[in-house]
Amino acid sequence: MPRIFDNIEQSLLPTLRDTLQISKRADFCVGYFNLRGWRKIDDQIEQFAGRFGACCRLLVGMQQLPKDVVYSALALGNENRGIDNSTVIRYKKQIAQEFCEQLIWGAPTNKDEAGLRRLSQQIKTQKVIIKLFLRHPLHAKVYLVHRSDINNPTIGFLGSSNLTLSGLEHQGELNVDVLDHDACQKLQKWFDDRWDDRWCIDISQELVDIIDNSWAREKPIPPYYIYLKIAYHLSQEARAGLSEYHIPRDVKSQLFDFQKAAVQIAARHVNRRGGVLVGDVVGLGKTLIATTLAKILEEDFFLAGLKRKTKDKKGIILL
Repeated sequence: MPRIFDNIEQSLLPTLRDTLQISKRADFCVGYFNLRGWRKIDDQIEQFAGRFGACCRLLVGMQQLPKDVVYSALALGNENRGIDNSTVIRYKKQIAQEFCEQLIWGAPTNKDEAGLRRLSQQIKTQKVIIKLFLRHPLHAKVYLVHRSDINNPTIGFLGSSNLTLSGLEHQGELNVDVLDHDACQKLQKWFDDRWDDRWCIDISQELVDIIDNSWAREKPIPPYYIYLKIAYHLSQEARAGLSEYHIPRDVKSQLFDFQKAAVQIAARHVNRRGGVLVGDVVGLGKTLIATTLAKILEEDFFLAGLKRKTKDKKGIILL
């Protein structure tokens, strides 16, 4: 009888690690791969010699969110249109963006940083090869571990656990081990057929680039670059105001450059937040800034044909 791994009475992770410890290569297929979850097994993968025949091949399915599945099923003219090169490029960009977003979730830890660096290095040495299956959405989860044993060369784990921190250890799942020789051969053929599929695309280098350009990179980012990025984001509101709003011609010549900029930035704040605070020392034209701002808002309301109710009034406060 197979063993059941539900991560409640018996976790999948310890058994998977013990099996990998006596293995020479492995083939994993998962619907979802979390980059930080790799550190739970990376030390066992490190013993592999690398390259084909002595590595871990990781096949990641192209999942759809539930809302996307429903939308596709109910869309007019829904049919199997197949896949082409332009679709492959779009999917690769999409999955790369999703992996980038993984790295901004939660607070980075030293363990996460070390694990991501090891993953990058293992990909570079071809101890890990990662492909994305694109022919159709794939949600399967199977772990095949190969070892030097004539009688039982392959051990499989089949069930619901994705390659994530929760899927391997904490979250309630349902997995069974597969020890039957014939069943493991059939699972291996199933995996190989998808791994060799024309629309199964290698994304190993893309993941290396994502990790090596993230907070887990080996070379620290110069503090000046961090300063520039902070300044860029802090000035985003100001830049948007300068590009979106224009000073009326009849008053433009009466304003200094710093006053024009103040009016444009203030106009964006008023329209986004319902009010703005203009503060400066005596004699620098706060009244002129406010009247110009009022004129801009008046023209905007007129052109848009909007009628503002009392509760929607914009406020300008001068200090």
